[in-house]
Amino acid sequence: MKNILIIAVFLIAIQNFAQELVYRPINPSFLGGNPYNASWLLAQAEAQNDFKEPTATSNEKTELEKFTESLNRQLLNQLSKDLFNQQYGDTELTVGTYSFGSLVVDISPSAGGLIIDIFDTNTGEQTQIIIPN
Repeated sequence: MKNILIIAVFLIAIQNFAQELVYRPINPSFLGGNPYNASWLLAQAEAQNDFKEPTATSNEKTELEKFTESLNRQLLNQLSKDLFNQQYGDTELTVGTYSFGSLVVDISPSAGGLIIDIFDTNTGEQTQIIIPN
């Protein structure tokens, strides 16, 4: 009986010292968060960030590189035009299916104009070009 009385007194004493626990978030994004913590949290996040953005100068091309690419495009365009004229002459595109290596070119008329479907048999890629009337 004496032991039960001691335990009861001890439990009552502990209950008198207990208090309510209240959680307050640190992050100001959450309801109840302290708005004065925003700059500190941002500084901590930036200090831990190891990611470095690529510089804009690494993506830019010099004038010489731009000129070289333009010249290459013009030369390839002229070469493909000459090859096309040698193969089919200076006539209009005729309706039909043509094969150039792994490329299959299908030319067909439609109400909106001429449709050119280009299919690469190696990769399965397909492109459609519409030339309006």
